[in-house]
Amino acid sequence: MSAVRLFAPLALGAALAFASPVLAQDAPPPPAPPPARVSVSGEGLARGAPDLAVTQLTVMRSAATAADALGQVNTAMDAVRAAMPSFGVEARDLQTSGFQISPQYRYDNRSDGTQAPPVLTGYEVRNTLSVKVRDIAKLGELLDRAVQLGVNEGGSISFQIEDDASLRDAARRDAVARARSSATALAEAAGLKLGRVVSIEDTAAGFVPLPPPMPMGEMRMMASSAAKVPVEAGENTISAQVRIVYELQP
Repeated sequence: MSAVRLFAPLALGAALAFASPVLAQDAPPPPAPPPARVSVSGEGLARGAPDLAVTQLTVMRSAATAADALGQVNTAMDAVRAAMPSFGVEARDLQTSGFQISPQYRYDNRSDGTQAPPVLTGYEVRNTLSVKVRDIAKLGELLDRAVQLGVNEGGSISFQIEDDASLRDAARRDAVARARSSATALAEAAGLKLGRVVSIEDTAAGFVPLPPPMPMGEMRMMASSAAKVPVEAGENTISAQVRIVYELQP
């Protein structure tokens, strides 16, 4: 019985000794390190002629009472609206974009130099109409007529492309090409080759701020001139930005 007890541990040890090389041979190799990557950005541009103009027309009047000022504004603005169809502007292209009633005060100083309480002198009323002009060739005549009918503030113009989807796609393609060119240059500088695209992101594009409203004095000068307001639409530029991550290969 004792001989059997001694043999069992010896047999187990021998089995483990023979099994160890086999287990070592079956162990998986360590994972390969991930490939190097490069992240680049690209901006693309596409240009096209605008087919839509948006202008802001404001009628402002001052009077002793708010009701009188409002009545004068309404009369002038009604005339402006009535004239719009003659320039190809439909009702869907007219939108009130601002309305304001502002009390006006006079501030006087007393003889001792202190300021007296403000004195109400009247009211100013403003009504702003946003107009979409689809026939840009008529924009100058429209502005001239609007001033003749009583518009005395505003005049800011924004030229737009109503359906710019194809231009945006062209700008994206240009942005991707520029990003790839940058990535290729970086890879070659490092002695590597450009690999597959890991990720691509379409980032937000910038915007062009609208011009400030035209001062009232300039609007009055326009009204005193019989010539059509000169307007140049030029070109619009659509921009797109992308961020792309590439793998690098040896």
